[in-house]
Amino acid sequence: MAKTKRNLTEPSNRNAELTRLRNLKMAESSHRYVRGSTEQFYQWLESSKAGVVPMGPPVWICGDCHVGNLGPISNAQGRVEIQIRDLDHTVIGNPAHDLIRLALSLASAARGSNLPGVTTFLIMESIMEGYELAFAPDFDAEADLETPPSIISALRASINASWKTLARDRIADETPKIPLGKKFWPLQKDERNDINSASISGEVHNLVTMLKSRPTEGEVKLLDAAYWVKGCSSLGKLRYAAVLSVTAKKKKHQSFCLVDFKEASDTMAPPAETTKMPKNNAERVIEGARHLSPHLGKRMAKAVILGKPVFVRELTPQDLKLELDQLEATEATKVSAYLAAVVGKAHSRQMNPDQRRDWLATLRKMRSADLDAPAWLWRTVVDLLSMHEKAYLEHCRRYALASVQDD
Repeated sequence: MAKTKRNLTEPSNRNAELTRLRNLKMAESSHRYVRGSTEQFYQWLESSKAGVVPMGPPVWICGDCHVGNLGPISNAQGRVEIQIRDLDHTVIGNPAHDLIRLALSLASAARGSNLPGVTTFLIMESIMEGYELAFAPDFDAEADLETPPSIISALRASINASWKTLARDRIADETPKIPLGKKFWPLQKDERNDINSASISGEVHNLVTMLKSRPTEGEVKLLDAAYWVKGCSSLGKLRYAAVLSVTAKKKKHQSFCLVDFKEASDTMAPPAETTKMPKNNAERVIEGARHLSPHLGKRMAKAVILGKPVFVRELTPQDLKLELDQLEATEATKVSAYLAAVVGKAHSRQMNPDQRRDWLATLRKMRSADLDAPAWLWRTVVDLLSMHEKAYLEHCRRYALASVQDD
């Protein structure tokens, strides 16, 4: 039930409620804990004794490459492709880090689906097979990989989505009004003023008039906005949903769009040495997106809210999240190969032919003689899974104790 006007979470109480919600979400399942523990992941990786992680050529990497951060993305012309959809932690770094993060996420999903350990090992093999395919000179993700049923379903849902689908799924209302309640909280005056200024700025104006169906000279107006309680790792950062209208000068045509404003904070992924990246975090996120996920990167802009850098993107009906909480054994290996190829393609397009050849040779050289999956990936993921499980259970213990004390 939506909160009444008297018990809405006001800006003054926001941080405490966000902390409570984040702890709750991360306690709900081991897989959710993986998704919300980017900082711990790199701490675990640094302390892991399970073999040497290969060093690839420095390219833009996702930095937080778990399953939930991949999904269908539409470009300005409406073409849909599975790409990386969240680039908060993108840096120029070691591509092996994305590979390990994806492998840990898929292994955690397999364990959460009660799949046997043999399937987890087969997932590691599939990840390497799919990833390495992406470095072939003539690789085409759409033609060279069998698309698993769950990916086909996600693509169909994306292609068939409409504004009504988007509004119903994201704001539970088909009218250009954001209903305050569990997901959307009231704004303070300064937040609303900054969002309004950003919405009519040149960058955001160009962003929301990019679609062919909208006039480039159209008038952009902020209709409504709210603080958006969304995700797990993003809880505690500035996050807003805004409904904008785009109206032709002759006032004969009006369209609506849902825009996501998200704070760009410091990345937790380690950058490669001697690399130069934008100092502004919003610019860093946008630059990383343009290299890794062209459909998304070309649909982003930057702004400032409450003195903090934010990146802005219009959410199209086609932008969906992959939900793979429950996996079947055969589907799990196919999905793993497919998603690894998507990540591999994002890395590969940034390398020249010599770099692709050398990186592929390095990966193949590190395979063991009798196993397809390289020992370094298997051992690292097993090591990380054990560290993760211990940290997850400790988080649940602390959450349970805090809940008892609150009662």
